[in-house]
Amino acid sequence: MLDNTDKRILEELSKNSRITMKELGEKVHLTGQAASARVLKLEYNGIIEGYTIKVNQLKLGCSIAAFINIYTKSMYHEPYLSFIETQEKHIINNYKISGDSCYLLECKFPSNEVLDEFLVNLNKYANYKLSIVIKK
Repeated sequence: MLDNTDKRILEELSKNSRITMKELGEKVHLTGQAASARVLKLEYNGIIEGYTIKVNQLKLGCSIAAFINIYTKSMYHEPYLSFIETQEKHIINNYKISGDSCYLLECKFPSNEVLDEFLVNLNKYANYKLSIVIKK
């Protein structure tokens, strides 16, 4: 069970996972050593699974963001999953979901042409519903 201090630590780390333990301790009213011990305990217990970065896709030349609901064409998902493995450069997240669709893709594309090519190839394995992100 997490106490309020643990919850505040998680909140601060989610804002900036590169914060020093001294700074983290100051923000949650602990010493740096106590904050470090709490973080290690959260990692050990599997609450913190890892640390990541947030990448600005626009600055990398990926100006189109999209969400794609996937409806596989058969009950066997292997052809779709094999296709998805080849498209890692465009897929940010691939969620297996329940409801009307089977998967939800979060994608990025550098141009309409690349998006169109992706959709033409995707259509061989699954039906889909495309939503373009207008503004983040």
